[in-house]
Amino acid sequence: MTGIGDDCAVLRVPPGHETLVTTDFSLEGVHFRREWQPPESVGHRCLARGLSDIAAMGGDPMAAFLSLALPGKLPQSWADQFVKGLLKLAKQFNVTLAGGDTSESPDGVLADIVVVGSIPNGKAILRSGACPGDRVYVTGELGGSAATLDLLFSGRRKKLRPSLFANHFSPIPRIHVGKILRETRIPTGMIDISDGLSTDLSHICEESEVGAEIWADALPRATLLGHKVDLHFALHGGEAYELLFTAAPATKVPSRIVGVPITCIGEITKRRRLASVGADGTRSELKMRGWQHFQQRSPRK
Repeated sequence: MTGIGDDCAVLRVPPGHETLVTTDFSLEGVHFRREWQPPESVGHRCLARGLSDIAAMGGDPMAAFLSLALPGKLPQSWADQFVKGLLKLAKQFNVTLAGGDTSESPDGVLADIVVVGSIPNGKAILRSGACPGDRVYVTGELGGSAATLDLLFSGRRKKLRPSLFANHFSPIPRIHVGKILRETRIPTGMIDISDGLSTDLSHICEESEVGAEIWADALPRATLLGHKVDLHFALHGGEAYELLFTAAPATKVPSRIVGVPITCIGEITKRRRLASVGADGTRSELKMRGWQHFQQRSPRK
């Protein structure tokens, strides 16, 4: 690989592999606020967004490209810490920062990350493979990042030391889990939970032309300040960067993969609708209340 230093980066995809490419914006006032998240966290989260997309396909990340626009009055130390956070996460997954661009922004920080990965030919896990009867699974815990963001909006920021709320300030993309799931051929469909469980599950259902029932009491809700987060955050909260996947009912799915808990939370149905099933068996419509692009104009929550 030839990275920064020439007009273009030169990437070598391993023989028998296809290229994965994803891009994500991190916009001040939408995805972060400088008064809430330290710059190292903003840089970490910027790269985590792209790595999580690679994980959702079951791929291996190779390189990242960062285009960064900064206000003229922003201290150089902020930019340095941003890059430090990004590079620290990149090193963890052996990802090279292979290029990008910098510019001055007239208003706020704008960061665009492009992540390139690889995957064996024809082995990418798509959203379109779920079938009626498949079980629905998630990795890790849900709702912690969204609940933390809710505390930030409430003004209770003094309690939120980044080291104690890692699922929001420094989430770890499930690269290793996604790769193992692909190698063991467990998933029929997969997506990462960046926009909220209800919204991202709807993407799988739409692409697979199916519906789903979610067992509300089975959701692995995160713990925040000693309490389980509200069900609303687990169902609809974004920026979890966990994996949501489906598997055939006869498939043996381990309860943990590389130490990460795997939880069965529902079932794919033939009827094309989303439903939530309570502990008493009561069914209700599961509406998409996560992040829906181009439909929300207020700062992301």
